Amino acid sequence: MTSGSFRVTMTIGFLRAMRVLFAVMEPGRSPGRAMSSKYEGAKQRNVAAMTILIALIMALSGAGVTASAQENLPLPRFVSLKADEVNMRAGPGESYPVEWVYTRKGLPVEIIKEYDQWREVRDVDGTKGWVHRVMLSSLRTVQVTGATQRTGYDKPSVDGRPVFRAEPGVQGTLLSCEPGWCRVELSGVKGWMAMDDLWGVYPEDGAGS
Repeated sequence: MTSGSFRVTMTIGFLRAMRVLFAVMEPGRSPGRAMSSKYEGAKQRNVAAMTILIALIMALSGAGVTASAQENLPLPRFVSLKADEVNMRAGPGESYPVEWVYTRKGLPVEIIKEYDQWREVRDVDGTKGWVHRVMLSSLRTVQVTGATQRTGYDKPSVDGRPVFRAEPGVQGTLLSCEPGWCRVELSGVKGWMAMDDLWGVYPEDGAGS
C-alpha cells in the first residue's frame, strides 16, 4: 500500500468513525432540561465513545507518521534479499518481464532508485533491475570480492592473526565497521576484513568509529 492510499484509508476511516460518534451521541443532542435525567446514561456513554475515538485517531496518526518516516531513507543504500527466490523485473511493476531470478537469500544489493512499492537495485556484478520492496530486508550483508581468497583477521589490521580465508563470492553478515575495515561473520566465524575486499559497504560506514 502506498503512502497516498494509506492517507486515503485514514481519511475514510476518520469520517466513518465520526459518523459512528455522532450516531452514538444522537440521543442527547437536544434533550432539554426536563429530559436531562433520562439521557444521563447516554451522555456517559458518549464521553466513553469519544475517548475511544480520540485514542483511535491518535493511533492512526502515529502509524501514518511511522510509515512516512520509513519511506525517507537515504539513496543509495545497501539491503539484502529477503527470500530464497526473488524476481528482478525490467520495470517497477508485475507487468514488466522477469529478467533475473535470484536464488540466494541474504545476497547484498544496492537500492539506487525508488518508485511506489518498487526498488531499483544493483548487484555485485552491476546488474540492475526492479524488485518489490517486500522482497528486501534491511539486514546488512556482504559478499567477498576479488579473484583470489581473502583473509579475515582477529583485529582490523594486516598485523592481526588470520582467522579465516574466504573465496570470492562467499556471503556473510556485516557486524560493524571502522575506517577501512569491517567485522563480518562468515559461516559462523567472525573476523575483520578490508573494505576493499567486500561488496555491500560504503567507506562512510566506518567513518567516526
